[in-house]
Amino acid sequence: MAKKQDQTEPAKSAAVKKTVKPKAKPAAKETAAPKPKAAAKKKVTEITVPVLKAVEPYSRFTDFDIALFKSGKHYKLYEKFGSHVVEFQGIVGTYFAVWAPNAQHVTVIGDFNGWNRGSHSLYIRWDESGIWEGFIPNVGVGETYKYYIKSSTGEDLEKSDPFALRWEVAPKTASIVADTFYEWKDGDWMATRYAHNGLNRPYSVYEMHLGSWARNIESPDEFLTYDKLADKLVPYIKEMGFTHVEFMPIMEHPYYPSWGYQITGFFAASSRYGTPQQLMYLVEELHKAGIGVILDWVPSHFPGDIHALYKFDGTHLYEHADARKGFHPDWKSYIFNYGRNEVRAFLISNAIFWLDRYHADGLRVDAVASMLYLDYSRNYGEWEANMYGGNENLEAISFLKEFNEAVYSIFPDTQTIAEESTSFTGVSRPVYTGGLGFGMKWMMGWMHDSIKYFSTDPLFRKYHHNQITFSLIYAFTENFMLPFSHDEVVYGKGSMLRKMPGDEWQQFANLRLLYGYMFTHPGTKLLFMGAEFGQGSEWNFQNSLDWYLLEYPNHQGIKEVVKALNQLYKDEPALYEKGFEGSSFEWVDGGNANDSILIYNRKGHDTENDLVVVLNMTPMPHYNFRVGVPSKGKWAEIFNTDDKSYWGSGVANTSPITTETVNWHGRENSINITVPPLAAVIFKRIEVVPPKYELKK
Repeated sequence: MAKKQDQTEPAKSAAVKKTVKPKAKPAAKETAAPKPKAAAKKKVTEITVPVLKAVEPYSRFTDFDIALFKSGKHYKLYEKFGSHVVEFQGIVGTYFAVWAPNAQHVTVIGDFNGWNRGSHSLYIRWDESGIWEGFIPNVGVGETYKYYIKSSTGEDLEKSDPFALRWEVAPKTASIVADTFYEWKDGDWMATRYAHNGLNRPYSVYEMHLGSWARNIESPDEFLTYDKLADKLVPYIKEMGFTHVEFMPIMEHPYYPSWGYQITGFFAASSRYGTPQQLMYLVEELHKAGIGVILDWVPSHFPGDIHALYKFDGTHLYEHADARKGFHPDWKSYIFNYGRNEVRAFLISNAIFWLDRYHADGLRVDAVASMLYLDYSRNYGEWEANMYGGNENLEAISFLKEFNEAVYSIFPDTQTIAEESTSFTGVSRPVYTGGLGFGMKWMMGWMHDSIKYFSTDPLFRKYHHNQITFSLIYAFTENFMLPFSHDEVVYGKGSMLRKMPGDEWQQFANLRLLYGYMFTHPGTKLLFMGAEFGQGSEWNFQNSLDWYLLEYPNHQGIKEVVKALNQLYKDEPALYEKGFEGSSFEWVDGGNANDSILIYNRKGHDTENDLVVVLNMTPMPHYNFRVGVPSKGKWAEIFNTDDKSYWGSGVANTSPITTETVNWHGRENSINITVPPLAAVIFKRIEVVPPKYELKK
């Protein structure tokens, strides 16, 4: 290896001329992407490329960095790649570094040089890392730029920076020299967030899309910036009692109707909503209010926009070259090559970046199922089995395990959450036991079964009783999160409210009952914006939520019941202390299909906190209804979704009920209660009547 040059030597003296021939284009196997026309007929000519003889004084890469990058173990590549404002030999400028191993030539183009492709060449390193780097004086924060890349087949490409910290507002696509420096003031939260993020703590998530939660009242077509959102969002989530907020992808994406799931700028907060520092302010304000922040993260695919990752240096650099592994038929997008070390390092560094620079408290990983299976959404003959003859994507599985190990080793007080819709074993189990290592997994089966059951007319629910009880057969096989997400209120599926059958009163009662069932079922919770006040229309990403509905008592009632359930969830240890353990749940009566009534106990570490939950899935009230309870004493109704303050009918158990030594439901003690229509009621043993969970006026 060449000796490092003297640090006082001018940078240009390190450049030597090396004659190279362009690498032959690898045989393309994919069928989804068009091949460059006449690429094979191009005449191969010799070119001269500036090559770094030794590490430049301005280089951010050490030999150790390069070794880690090549082995896929460098998890903070954002500190090295991209554009960084530095001072070199007394001159302030910007250092650029980009990975393009199959390029003939790379230059930086931008407003500062009139987008001249020949003005500012980068040097390719001597160490066969494929990294091009260079220092451009008098270029600073705010400058727009791209990389001009001459591919090995002679194509002229203009690419945005994969590591750019900021992009132009779409539809513009240039990268912007930026920094993510911010004087954080959330030290108290960061020091204690392990207590908020633990698997034995209440975890109630408000999922939202920043562009359609609320718009500028004076100009409804304008987005609120991150800081303006903070003014409205933080007090609202605090009032509602959610412990966390989950942002649908806020990484830069060119196509707004993708909801953020077609990402091009993986390290950049979307400029639609403001600057990186404005997003940091939003996160900080949420933290100061005691609210955790989860970000949607999409390592499963990326779009084929010509300015972005697709065929970045003229070859399949980030995506798998084989279309059977590299092209996603559902989303017409491209799948990362999880077997390539540099790509794994890119993705894991991206995950660490959002936890590091933006103080995110967790990552919800999108479309994990599409990563796990080689035959996902593919017909016979459109996929190739793995080395063992199976359909598992072994490279993706290995990547997910490494991702989770990296996250939890660097940020052990965060959570990773998998959106995984199959029965793949051990998604939320530790890697050392053979699992994928996620902290939690979305319980998609529960969500589908619950919606299907509640969409059924109560008259016929007795014929579908197993639908609502089935989830408890597998509820503790994973650390499940119960999601009513954005996916359930789009594409003609109707809003949560409009899924409910019956007249207006029954629809609202059914929805309150569904939420009561959700918050007393084992598992953490997630509710999509608008569902917390019973929005009547489907979610429309182009418009703000229908906030005017809160002027009506029925919608206000839904809001109040969700608020009260969040408070109940946090107040009652039996609902969260052992949320992922089978000992936290016990059926009292799960077989009363004829009356469509479910009765179960929720248990914490202390038996004094045991709860009895009764769900009536029909509009018929029941009087003198006997229920077996765990112990004798006085039992009081501490929660009732039929309360008049929630726009219910007001059928309630207003006084504590003393147990009788009447054997019922296999228990020595029982109580006689009133069961309200289409309602969830919860009882707790007391010595003194506890206060109701009421809204503070």
